[in-house]
Amino acid sequence: MNNVLLKDKKMVRANLHILADSLNNIAFQKGHKITVGFDGFVDEIIAVVDKRQSFDKYQRIETIEQFGDRISRSANLSTNIELVPEIVKLGGNGPIMANALCRMGQHISYIGALGWPDIHPVFQDLAVNCQQVISFAEPAHTDALEFNDGKIMLGKLASLNSITWENLCQSAGLDTVRSLFTEADLVAAVNWTMIPYMNQLWHNLLEFAAEQQFSTRPIFFVDLADPEKRSQKDIQLALEYIQGFSRYYNVVLGLNRKEASEIARVIGLRLSREPDRVTIAEITQALADQLDLWCLVVHSVKDAAAVGAGEYSYIQGPYCEKPKLTTGAGDNFNAGFCLGLLLELPLTSVLSLAKAASGFYVRNGFSPNLIQLQEFTDLWLNKIDISF
Repeated sequence: MNNVLLKDKKMVRANLHILADSLNNIAFQKGHKITVGFDGFVDEIIAVVDKRQSFDKYQRIETIEQFGDRISRSANLSTNIELVPEIVKLGGNGPIMANALCRMGQHISYIGALGWPDIHPVFQDLAVNCQQVISFAEPAHTDALEFNDGKIMLGKLASLNSITWENLCQSAGLDTVRSLFTEADLVAAVNWTMIPYMNQLWHNLLEFAAEQQFSTRPIFFVDLADPEKRSQKDIQLALEYIQGFSRYYNVVLGLNRKEASEIARVIGLRLSREPDRVTIAEITQALADQLDLWCLVVHSVKDAAAVGAGEYSYIQGPYCEKPKLTTGAGDNFNAGFCLGLLLELPLTSVLSLAKAASGFYVRNGFSPNLIQLQEFTDLWLNKIDISF
């Protein structure tokens, strides 16, 4: 396995120059056909008050640890915690990823829970920008408590019970389903954890795929989305289905650092230490060897690593100490990563594009277009030595 470690500043600069040149060429290329599903959330972004000075001025609780301490101190007592809604926006792994890819000039078909019988207002712009939208369920709702070091997502998910293979086929029709899953350049099936019937949906999709003719092998991207609450048996079955898609697709599994540890425990991965304590390099390579997929990527707030076609790559940064918005950062990372794969960039550049997309998003609170990605890459080049 070839190892590419982007720690040396000269190597980082060289890679970012390659990415910048690639971004200059993207605008002149035809967009790719991408199918994304299946969730949908109305996200309410919320600040947690630490101290309030007046009716319009307060100090936020800045870290999850501080918030946890506040809650822990109330054990056997009681406490009052004030929540301040700041933004109501489209949410869910699928819609945020789809929106980011639309902004990057790609041709998106979205299928999932954007409202039934009518599209919910928060998804109207997404629906306009997509080439095709098939919505067959009401969106779920998330209260996203935002902190400088992460977020706590409080979800109300009952509506996602309607995301089933039967409802999809009834709403779209088999001819459209065939087109969505066999004629796309990339299919993204995200938020497995919060969709109760995703394993059944995948089971039926595999049976359906076996009956189809594929002119090429599309990419099949999967994001499990924090599977901690699901049973070990469910997770193992999901991984079997994911591996099963390798018969028809080039399968990519995207994990954040926490999810990588959870999967490592479920499959009994042999590591030098506990999964949470090993380097991102070790866990990425070990997971890739064990799962044997076309590509596997693991990302954290500060760095990311991937294995694809026998090549390992790692990059650091660009780290943001005080993000404007973190809910959706991983979905923007996934969008950039998928676009990089579709453009057939070197793996280090794929990771850099993913990190640039998420890096712009956390600083600005919205997904970048191609020009903004170019500008952010230039900024990253000029500020490699510092957090910005």
